[in-house]
Amino acid sequence: MSSKKIILRFTAATSDKPIIYNLVKDYDLMVNIIKAHINPEKEGTLVLELTGERYQEGINFLEEQNIKVQKLAEQVNYNQDRCTSCGTCTDACPTGALHLERPAMQVQFDSDKCIVCQMCVKVCPMKAMEVCF
Repeated sequence: MSSKKIILRFTAATSDKPIIYNLVKDYDLMVNIIKAHINPEKEGTLVLELTGERYQEGINFLEEQNIKVQKLAEQVNYNQDRCTSCGTCTDACPTGALHLERPAMQVQFDSDKCIVCQMCVKVCPMKAMEVCF
């Protein structure tokens, strides 16, 4: 059973509903919240990983609740040949997908932790981080 990363976009009218609870209880889905943000107007985004046999039923439920569901179709690739292990990307990475391995001080990339925020792409002086579609 594979997991899929998605982005949920909430409006103020949907942000106070027990959506995640329903995905777990009613659809037997495993939920891994990767990133969440709710602004002062109670609109927000939630990046999560969903795993389970009833994945599509859970997606249908979300859409019925007027929550916009977007697949996380992009991915970030790490080009080790370009990397100088300066560590700039590790400071910018909010999830720890990029980290310095000690004592070698080599940048390591864990794509499973990546939420494709693209912060590493923006700060890498060697352009070793690339977005692929």
